[in-house]
Parts: sequence; C-alpha cells; structure tokens
Amino acid sequence: MKALLFDLDGVLYQGDRVIDGAMETLRWCERRSIPHRFVTNTSSKPRRSLVERLSSLGLSVSPEQIVAPPVAAHDYLVGRGATPAALFVRDATREDFKELECVDDTAERGARSVVIGDIGEAWDFATLNRAFRLLMAEPGPILIALGMSRYAQGDTGLVLDVAPFIKALEHAAGCEAVVMGKPAKSFFEAALRQLGTAAADTVMIGDDVHGDVAGAQAAGLIGILVRTGKFRPADLDGAVRPDAVLDSVADLPRWWDNRHS
Repeated sequence: MKALLFDLDGVLYQGDRVIDGAMETLRWCERRSIPHRFVTNTSSKPRRSLVERLSSLGLSVSPEQIVAPPVAAHDYLVGRGATPAALFVRDATREDFKELECVDDTAERGARSVVIGDIGEAWDFATLNRAFRLLMAEPGPILIALGMSRYAQGDTGLVLDVAPFIKALEHAAGCEAVVMGKPAKSFFEAALRQLGTAAADTVMIGDDVHGDVAGAQAAGLIGILVRTGKFRPADLDGAVRPDAVLDSVADLPRWWDNRHS
C-alpha cells in the first residue's frame, strides 16, 4: 500500500465536529509522507467552500488535494464541447461552472448537457419535470450526475442525495447518466492519476459501503469502511465485503502499520 483516498463528510468530520482522531491521522499521513487525496461526492458547495469549511474545523487541505464532482464535470463538459449546459445545482456550486455557457434557468430545450447535483429541498415536481423536458428535447443532451450517493447524513437525520433523482430521470427519459463522482470507476481513476499510484496500491476509506467501498473495490482499490457518518450495522449484512472495517479514521494508522509489518 502506497497511497490513501479519504472521504470527507462522515469520515473526517460530521456536522460541525471533527471526528475524534481525524486530525491526528492526517498529521500521521503527512509525517509518513504518504501520498493522499480527498474524494467527495459533495456537489452542494464549490471546492473553495470545502477548503474553507475544513480550515474552520482545523483541517488544513489545499484545493488541489480535493477531487470533487463539479470540477470533474466542468473538465468533462469542456473536453466534450457539451455546452450550453443546464445546471441543476445550488447557487454556490455554480462558481465551479462560471466559465461555461449555460441555458437560462427556465429553459426547457436548447441544452447539450443537463447537470444534476445535490439541491436538497429545492427539488419539487416543476424542477424535476423541467430536467425531464430538457432531456427529451432533440437532439438529446448528455445527463451528468454529480455523484451517485443514495442518501447522506443531514443535521436532522438521513436525507436523499443525488442518485434517486438521477434514477427517476434515467427511467423517464430512457437515458443513462455519465457519473462524475463515486462510485464511478472513472472518478477513482482521476484520483489515481493525481496520486500517480496504481489502484492495487491505494486505499479508499469511507463511510458509504456502496459509493466508497464497493466503488473503490470495483476500480481495483482496497476499500475500508468506518463506523462513523452514514454507517449503519446493516451495511455489513449485504453483498459488499469491505477489506477492513474500522471504528473510525483514528484507527487507520494502526491498521496500516499492521499491514506493513
């Protein structure tokens, strides 16, 4: 094992609280000069805001260390020339798409791509139906999913994330989304390219047994599940078998050293 990928929310912090031992684990990682990146499906904030949030919690992370769906989607759309885009993202996240040509927020045709992120309670029938109408217009645009997490841990409990809305649009419009985030293999491969390591030499540590662990394993990485964040005991009863289950990220250094001994 040569490198690490860390999920953010639920692994390093939860709400406004840093997970016990997370800061010490990151310091250990720096002392040992272990290459690492932070991979997140968060599409409700631009990368700049993620860095500011981590800094406010005492976690020092540079923007270049964060691999997030909006940034990956921006690069994909530019590379494919898939603009103008129809953005279904929060206002803050538009910052990561500011250089792209976009259709008006009331448009129901004319887009070459439809980008769906986490917009939380802004979802209603009219909004979902506008995304559907855009996808049904000719020529058919590309559907872009900013992650495929089924749910997230909110302040008041579990909340729906991006995947349920993507699945509804795929079914209704008869299309398949291009996923910019976990568990897509291409997303993990983008992180590996930044690290410069092979999949088999890289460990992914997350709290989502499907998006983090199964996605990483399908891409050839080692997948570790932590019992924090959105973890539920039932996660261990399914088809996914993590390579390790830790109580929290605080246990990572000991696990790592045991594997290298």
